[in-house]
Amino acid sequence: MNKRALVSGGSGGIGRAICRRLAEDGLHVLVHANRNLAAAEAVAEGIRHAGGSAEALAFDLTDAAATAAAVETLLAAGPVQVLVNNAGVHDDAVFPGMSAAQWHKVLDVSLNGFFNLTQPLTLPMVRTRWGRIINITSVAALAGNRGQVNYAAAKGALHSATKSLALELASRGITVNAVAPGIIDTAMSEGAFDADAVKRLVPLGRAGQPEEVADLVAFLASPRAAYITGQIISINGGMI
Repeated sequence: MNKRALVSGGSGGIGRAICRRLAEDGLHVLVHANRNLAAAEAVAEGIRHAGGSAEALAFDLTDAAATAAAVETLLAAGPVQVLVNNAGVHDDAVFPGMSAAQWHKVLDVSLNGFFNLTQPLTLPMVRTRWGRIINITSVAALAGNRGQVNYAAAKGALHSATKSLALELASRGITVNAVAPGIIDTAMSEGAFDADAVKRLVPLGRAGQPEEVADLVAFLASPRAAYITGQIISINGGMI
């Protein structure tokens, strides 16, 4: 039976590329969406059409009870041995003008969503004595970014969680790493950075492609990356 990989936020730009790439490596991919099941199903259908194995599912990561119920259903079919925590949202504002709702919304998805999804999947993964947990973060967590104190805080906390969880799980054959992308060519970044800004900010002079992030994630998810754990790996064209 193929190992199963769950990608949260799997219907977005980077998530979609990760799902496709993991399927190419022979994993059965569980494509997660928050509410838009149709978008996740389209990704899964594309994978199946290309000869891969995938299914779609939708639940709200910020809803602990809904996530627990979804995970229970997933685990009935066996453990999930590759988990990519990719879901995240922006709600940008300069800090003096940031509302409590904006702060909590961003932390709720990236940080509480990480806990709600990862914690119940960990023990079944431990029992298999093999696993990969990969947290998608951001260059904003490493260098900061104006207007994104909430987002940087959430992703920075994931860096610390990555390091601590890696220590806990290392003896069980499970690696835990974070991938911190810079400016990637997706719908989310389209409105934020024009071509001139990209050339100014990125030494390589271009935005990264989702497939480039997906290739890194696929390597970390593979047996070839067995000696890499507790790391924050940047993919940002030399920004920092």
